[in-house]
Amino acid sequence: MKISIAQINYHIGNFEGNLNNMKRAIDEAKSQNCDLVCFGELAVCGYPPRDFLEFDDFIRLCTESINALCAYAQDIAIIVGSPTVNVDPLGKNLFNSAYFIYDGAVQFVQHKTLLPNYDIFDEYRYFEPAKSWDTHVYKGVRFALTICEDIWDVHTDDPMYTTIPLDHMAKQNPDVIINISASPFSYIQAEKRKVVVKANALRYNLPLFYVNHFGAQTELIFDGGSLVVSPTGKIVHEANYFEEEIFTYDLKDVQNGYVEKVQSYSKVQLIHDALVLGIKEYFGKLTLKSAVLGLSGGIDSAITATLAQRALGDRNVRGLLMPSQYSSGHSVDDARQLAENLNIAYDIIPIQPIYDQFLSSLEPIFHDLPFNVTEENIQARIRGTLNMAISNKFGNILLNTSNKSELAVGYGTLYGDLAGGLAVLGDVYKTEIYELAEYINKDGEVIPINTIRKPPSAELRPGQKDSDSLPDYSVLDVILFQYIEKLQGPQDLIEMGFDPALVARILKLVNTNEFKRYQTPPILRVSPKAFGMGRRMPIVGKYLS
Repeated sequence: MKISIAQINYHIGNFEGNLNNMKRAIDEAKSQNCDLVCFGELAVCGYPPRDFLEFDDFIRLCTESINALCAYAQDIAIIVGSPTVNVDPLGKNLFNSAYFIYDGAVQFVQHKTLLPNYDIFDEYRYFEPAKSWDTHVYKGVRFALTICEDIWDVHTDDPMYTTIPLDHMAKQNPDVIINISASPFSYIQAEKRKVVVKANALRYNLPLFYVNHFGAQTELIFDGGSLVVSPTGKIVHEANYFEEEIFTYDLKDVQNGYVEKVQSYSKVQLIHDALVLGIKEYFGKLTLKSAVLGLSGGIDSAITATLAQRALGDRNVRGLLMPSQYSSGHSVDDARQLAENLNIAYDIIPIQPIYDQFLSSLEPIFHDLPFNVTEENIQARIRGTLNMAISNKFGNILLNTSNKSELAVGYGTLYGDLAGGLAVLGDVYKTEIYELAEYINKDGEVIPINTIRKPPSAELRPGQKDSDSLPDYSVLDVILFQYIEKLQGPQDLIEMGFDPALVARILKLVNTNEFKRYQTPPILRVSPKAFGMGRRMPIVGKYLS
């Protein structure tokens, strides 16, 4: 029995494109003399389809794709994920299903049991869980067919569910486990995935074939990393990250359990590669081509420009330098040097004349009120307007350059530096930004050294530094990480040794700036807890404010 894993890219709602990609993979599997090819969870429609699932026409197109795959299932079997209509009047209208297709017809369907309803997942909003579990025999091999979360409750001391599907299937003595997944990336997900898959292989003493998506859907990035694991928990094959891979193994070889290929990536490399893929996919799947961003001479815009250039090519990235009377000379020089290092186009528009006109127009209202954050925000909004003017005139999508530390505490200006079509670094803390800069420069200087070494500053008033308004990032980021990712409350943080006044100040900033984050662009998710669809906080909540 030769089984092929098709780690390919899907596009939500692009039924023709998804079907063509699967047909191409089927042809590749046939060329390798495969008996069976496996695709990912909800592969026919892409993941996560979200409220598209509420449209009858969308489900009809899913069914048509399954029918088209049936016609293609000659001399090979296909396992593929798709929504299925629940004909029982009780329960939700759909199942999340895995189809087993061969001889031109659907031969078996297993529905997903464990429907995640946490963080970025809301599957229980749409799907009814399976209430029966069976296995299927094909060419003398008995298959236990599972879908993503169905295998994720066996390695924990704190189970989330009351049923483990494979415990029921194991009673029928299967020969192999297949798991079709859509497992979004975070920089810890690959290691967690390997632990889970190996735990299942060991628990049931069975080989396990695990197929994941590759690509991205707006903020969610899929890293691939599909796995083949032996009954003894040895990794026979781990697919490449962030790229398509179609590979084949004979079931007997997997049962023997030799170790062949395991990937090794550092955290910073994973984040870098994920962000490049996220930008590329966002532009490609929306049929966008070029980007613009403000180049301040600071490290955030330098990192964003570099990632965009690597994703889109140097001809498709444009920088806009917008110095004010408060900008240091080296900031302009650093921004220009970066643009030249990346070979991207750039323009310089000094904003002082525009700023002076704003102040002149507002003088009858402001009178002699002292300079404060109002004048700082005017500068940021002028820059946002200029960036958007370039975006509108030339069709360049504005990239937001704010980092996670800034977004967390509200250190940004609505309709100014928080504007954009995509937030590239919004899930990367400032301390991680410096790690990215070092990684980018590992083979030679791309980001000017002065950009990395100088104290971070918004340069909106004379001599301004981030440290005037914020704690040192080495302290701030630790507290933010514990609060946002680890869900540690104020008393927990104080017991860790942090100053109570500092904890109260930072947590208040996080909670009272929720309204700003609701108005920022979609954020590429690289951490276990990103701002956006996976973190749902009330804007007007009183907790810790």
